[in-house]
Amino acid sequence: MRILIIEDDKSLAETLRFQLEQNHFETDVCHDGEEGLHFIEQKSHDLILLDRMLPILDGISVLKITRAKNISTPIIFVTALGALNDKITGLDCGADDYLVKPFDFEELLARIRCILRRPSKWEGGKPLEFEDISYDIQQKKLYCKDLSCSLSAREGDLLEFFLRNPQQTIPRASLLSKVWGPDSDVEDGNLDNYVYFLRRRLKTVKSSVQLRTVRGVGYQLEVSHV
Repeated sequence: MRILIIEDDKSLAETLRFQLEQNHFETDVCHDGEEGLHFIEQKSHDLILLDRMLPILDGISVLKITRAKNISTPIIFVTALGALNDKITGLDCGADDYLVKPFDFEELLARIRCILRRPSKWEGGKPLEFEDISYDIQQKKLYCKDLSCSLSAREGDLLEFFLRNPQQTIPRASLLSKVWGPDSDVEDGNLDNYVYFLRRRLKTVKSSVQLRTVRGVGYQLEVSHV
């Protein structure tokens, strides 16, 4: 699991990084809201620890922009602002939890574990759906009306990520990190090959859905208007 730490107190950020990595989490750290938002938009993290009082862009603004972009990555506010109204504001803006400084690291771990235990909206055997296609994750089968085809494990992982983020431009780096792993040395050409394979699968089932190349950025799952 990869955690993003957005914290302007560099000493605290490094302490959190060390403690989390000691507990077998991978981490990234940044120290202002603007850089944090850039990291969030890459969609390479499973959970975010977010301070409220950040330079350039404050934590509430980061949270609001993140949710407005339909990015559902769980976010825990870790902040010194502990008044009831502060907590209510943070949770109402879309935070998944709110932890007041100073805190015990074991409590933070417990809250992280609690979020990890929550079923995602794509779990429970329900197919992922977008427009005229549906994808059965367990069976790795793509359906469109009366047609269907089987996908390889890698094709399925890639399609699943697109279906979780439909009509959004997904950077190449995010796709490589999520599907192949953040530490993989896979070449960019492999991503292009699997996008090509998925396009063939969509054509096989005669779907109106397509994978559009966004030049210089990545790909987007959208409906063809041709």
